[in-house]
Amino acid sequence: MSYFPIDMPAPEPNMDDQGFWRCCAGKRLSFQSCPDCHTARHPPTPVCAKCHSTKVEWVQAPEIATVYTYTVIRHAGHTAVTTNLPYVVAVVEFDELAGVRFVTNITHLEPAEVSIGMKVRVWWDLLEEQSLNGAPVYIPRFKSERLAG
Repeated sequence: MSYFPIDMPAPEPNMDDQGFWRCCAGKRLSFQSCPDCHTARHPPTPVCAKCHSTKVEWVQAPEIATVYTYTVIRHAGHTAVTTNLPYVVAVVEFDELAGVRFVTNITHLEPAEVSIGMKVRVWWDLLEEQSLNGAPVYIPRFKSERLAG
């Protein structure tokens, strides 16, 4: 069962983030990296901000991240999430991918249990009844490392 209801809109990939969603379909959280200067980046862009290369490779992120910041959503921005209030939207970062920060949900906890600096582990939320070019839509979400398993 999906974290959000089935009428939640699916992502609409563009030419820059298609690779990201292809990786997610295979349950791999991956980010763009520049093969010339080895700078990882997110969100996906056509040009490396550091060296201006247009070359791109995708590197797999570690399963563990750290909560950089978060907020608790108490008012629905879309009717599909009304039944899930309140929920947590967080920015997480990865020790092995300097500079990459990722916006996600922290799940399986009450909002008061979430804290900056806590370790979280990725899990894959299948958007039931959704597909992107025939592939399943998996959304990377995170839960407390102590709840992983």
